[in-house]
Amino acid sequence: MIEKTYNVGIYCRLSNDDERDGESASIENQKLLLQRYVRERGWNEIDVYTDDGYSGTNFDRPGVQRLIEDAKAKRINVILVKDLSRFGRNYIEFGQYTDYLFPSIGCRFIALNNGIDTESTNGSTDVMCFLNLFNEFYSRDTSKKVKAVKKACAEDGKFMGTYPAYGYKRDPADKHRLVIDEETAPVVRRIFAMRCQGMGFWSIAVALNEEGIQPPGVLYYQRKGRSDPRKVNHQWANTTVQVILRNEVYIGNMVQGKHGTLSYKSRKLIVKPKDEWIRVENTHEAIIPRDVWDTVVSIDQKKVRKSPAAAGRKSIFTGLVYCADCGFKMRSHNETRKYSNGHTQVFHSFICGNYSRSGKTACTIHMIYEDVLSKLVLADIREKARYAEYDRDRLVAQITRLKDKETRSRLSSYEQELKTATDRVAELEKLMQNLYEDKCKGIIPQTVFQTLMQKYESERAEKAAALPELEQKVRAQRGNRQDADRWTEIIRRYTEITELDETILFELVDRIEVGETQKQGDFRVCDIKVHYRYVGNVDEALTQEKRERYEKAV
Repeated sequence: MIEKTYNVGIYCRLSNDDERDGESASIENQKLLLQRYVRERGWNEIDVYTDDGYSGTNFDRPGVQRLIEDAKAKRINVILVKDLSRFGRNYIEFGQYTDYLFPSIGCRFIALNNGIDTESTNGSTDVMCFLNLFNEFYSRDTSKKVKAVKKACAEDGKFMGTYPAYGYKRDPADKHRLVIDEETAPVVRRIFAMRCQGMGFWSIAVALNEEGIQPPGVLYYQRKGRSDPRKVNHQWANTTVQVILRNEVYIGNMVQGKHGTLSYKSRKLIVKPKDEWIRVENTHEAIIPRDVWDTVVSIDQKKVRKSPAAAGRKSIFTGLVYCADCGFKMRSHNETRKYSNGHTQVFHSFICGNYSRSGKTACTIHMIYEDVLSKLVLADIREKARYAEYDRDRLVAQITRLKDKETRSRLSSYEQELKTATDRVAELEKLMQNLYEDKCKGIIPQTVFQTLMQKYESERAEKAAALPELEQKVRAQRGNRQDADRWTEIIRRYTEITELDETILFELVDRIEVGETQKQGDFRVCDIKVHYRYVGNVDEALTQEKRERYEKAV
């Protein structure tokens, strides 16, 4: 009888989670154990296949794929592993290899520590499916525990990402804490400053490229002392700028858990809904002041486009001016006048967008010349700034009092709605507990239990899902004092400004409402209302302030 020759492929795997098991699970110790086993039997060791740092929940591993290809090519006819979990923890894919593929190509499979040998007749393979299933349960349980620990750390404000955001680096004393990277933080500040001036994402990227500033990816590989393997143009892109401008990390907040995997078996990332993100405020030093961040957010919300007008110029008011009557945005309009001496002059104005589109049946023209608008807004800003500078605390109190009056009814409504929803959730949870106890005691039949439980749980889930939004509404209505403080702190810087620009408008103004022009004697006048960020229109607060001062003087 011709003795069969065994050509052995040794397979070793170690995942990151296995490292806590110590040296016994190391790649080197797995290899030494299996090589000794091969030598003792006089078999031929063909190759050692390793996967270091790979999970066993799937078979998309370079080492195991090379092993399987060599088995199909008849280069090896024995696969030797320390135990079943080293080969894999996915019992469905595992079974496809051990029950179908390996027998069909005449390849023997041995898991040493489990006593599994597919050529054995002692029934050792009978328990293999149960061991595989147990290994998968272990992997599932480990995945849950790891995710729970990571979530708890994220909720505690610890940085759990792989790469810190551009502008930050890990604290050498604590890898879960971010500190400012003094080399790149100035670039971040400049990006925000350019956006506050009304520049678009693409324009900012072009400016950075023209100045030779290295983008985040290139800088990362340069600091690692490695060549950049990505097939990209190694330039700033509009998407890179956009990601930076919308990342709360730059105001000191940590927002994590935006992405996840479909399951513990799949590494494919999916985007999670916003209500599942983990957001913790004030976890590290901010690079960007809050007022700058709010300005950028305001620009994004308005979707301001600073495209050149027909006359080759752009208006600093584009996107900010609205018709006071119909609420439509006002359109930039250019009027060319030609005089008898041959001289021509272009007048820039704004007219109601609703009127421009549909005529007098929709609205009236509401025209205002841009230079007039600029003078009026400038005067309004200087007036408010001087009041804020003269008696800031009194003005804040007055604004807060008026805003509280406006929001008091809404706050009361939201608080009542929140209390009702919270009480109902607690009531439903108690009803469900009592229902379960009645079912266990046999007081109610199973069909009634299932019907009522489904009804209660559906309502409880609906009410519980609405709670975060209601809490946010209540917090927003309670923020009047803080908003007034923030507004006065910003506007008091502008007591002596002589000219407006985009940066000032984006920082201060939320919208400008223009009323229809009215004739008063020999003059034509129109009412404008400047709505400031954080506080809205404060004319009524100033009127009340003047009235109180007058009454006090009298």
